[in-house]
Amino acid sequence: MTADADLATVPTGIVGLGNIGQYHADRLEQLGVPLAGGMDVSKEARDRFASRYAADVYADHRDLYDAGDAIVITTPNKYHEEYAVDALERGLHVLLEKPLAHSIESAERIAAAAAASESTCMVGFNNRFLNAVRLIKERIDRGELGEVTHVEANYVRRRGVPGRGSWFTRRDIAGGGALIDLGVHAIDLALYLLDYPAVDEVSGVTRSEFGSRDDYAYLEMWGTDAGPDGFDVDDSASAFVRCAEGRTISLETAWATNRPPSKEFVVHGTEAAAVFDLYENELTIHSASSDGTDHFVDATIETRENDTHSDEQRAFYEAIATGRSIGGAVEEALTVQRIVDGIYRSSETGRTVSLEPRVES
Repeated sequence: MTADADLATVPTGIVGLGNIGQYHADRLEQLGVPLAGGMDVSKEARDRFASRYAADVYADHRDLYDAGDAIVITTPNKYHEEYAVDALERGLHVLLEKPLAHSIESAERIAAAAAASESTCMVGFNNRFLNAVRLIKERIDRGELGEVTHVEANYVRRRGVPGRGSWFTRRDIAGGGALIDLGVHAIDLALYLLDYPAVDEVSGVTRSEFGSRDDYAYLEMWGTDAGPDGFDVDDSASAFVRCAEGRTISLETAWATNRPPSKEFVVHGTEAAAVFDLYENELTIHSASSDGTDHFVDATIETRENDTHSDEQRAFYEAIATGRSIGGAVEEALTVQRIVDGIYRSSETGRTVSLEPRVES
């Protein structure tokens, strides 16, 4: 589904009218998707949205759900379940911003509702749609990298705690800190490039070294810095994920560190490796050859910059039209959530955590 006429047949509402909600609304308008309206518990947010988009706004999500066929949910993590489950039970299509939820139990309830529904439910892992990632995935699928065995995944900011005192920095609402905010992107992308193998076990350490400090250097945060009071989440994490058939992931993620920022991924294959950074529009393929004299082969490929959120939205409407799962499937997002939960448990206990499939009672 790519034609504007097709996109115009799915009126879409937005739940959660903060910055990311407006970000989605801008792109929906650009794609020609009719806005069914917006919902937020904050009157200020509703008034701002109504003024900016000339759209109907609601204080109760049920009124919005009566007006649309699809819903984009951009609320704080704790409220994903309430809005997503109700939408799915009403037969609405759902694009849910990552992570799936603030806890593994809540994530499992959303996944169960999605499995019971005939509606499309997609989780917003937009980095899958980066052109460099698309190129690498195509080469992996063609076998050009051989067997892909390991991914080094970095999603690191130097100073970028998202507003100390905001919901992002409160465990009861967010479910965690840098790991559940940034780490989910890195974990999903690594698993995606490995073709989402079964996950056997995880080990990791989460840290809170910067956000709780009075002398935190305020440089790149957005929103108001309310200081360290109430900051009770991690601001960095290091982890190792062991998957089926010996495939592995090493993870570094952080809101704040004393090192240069990086979104570099290294994809190890038996025939070649691919290196790319989500900040850049290029990737490099590294290999070696014994053709003639032994030598290294390094090829840099420059890609066109693209709007990953717009392409994510297009994939969402294509999934609605075709009935096929495209992009961030809920069952894959649940795997990411289980890894995040496992890393937190590993950090608490100091032990490796098994992620064998849960047996339902």
